[in-house]
Amino acid sequence: MAELSAVRQELRNRNLSSSFGEPQCTSPQKDEQQKLAVPFCGGIRGGLRPGKKLTIMGVVDADPDSFDISLTCGCEDVALDMCVRFEDREILRNACVSDSWGEEERSIPYFPFIAEQPFRVEIHCEHARFLVLVDGHQLFDFYHRVTPLTAIDTIQISGSLTITKLN
Repeated sequence: MAELSAVRQELRNRNLSSSFGEPQCTSPQKDEQQKLAVPFCGGIRGGLRPGKKLTIMGVVDADPDSFDISLTCGCEDVALDMCVRFEDREILRNACVSDSWGEEERSIPYFPFIAEQPFRVEIHCEHARFLVLVDGHQLFDFYHRVTPLTAIDTIQISGSLTITKLN
């Protein structure tokens, strides 16, 4: 988690942000490639709400250590921090509210990520939880710890991956 905090601070210092509207993006063109560079920080216009879905498509690096996908309230509270760790083949999930990290969740039915292979992560925002699917298969639920959902207006991605599409 300390590494992710350092990345967040670096993003704040560099003032990186991109707004992808609803969010709706297409496959990146040359000028868009730089917008999807890792570490990535982008806005979610209007924040999240039940029924909204985020899709992250990418490719895992050849020799991956870890990668993180975080949904945040700007640079403050973290509604969902998903840390994929390859050495331990685990996906840690947590939230940070008012500078206090909650209880970490680890249980997953399988580890879906493979070095040098593409993936598709879908994060569905529902009334009580985030439903997370990888390559069309449900991986975990994460019950909301941050409210209101509309305050969750930023996505941050860092680590051993290349982002190919975000919408």
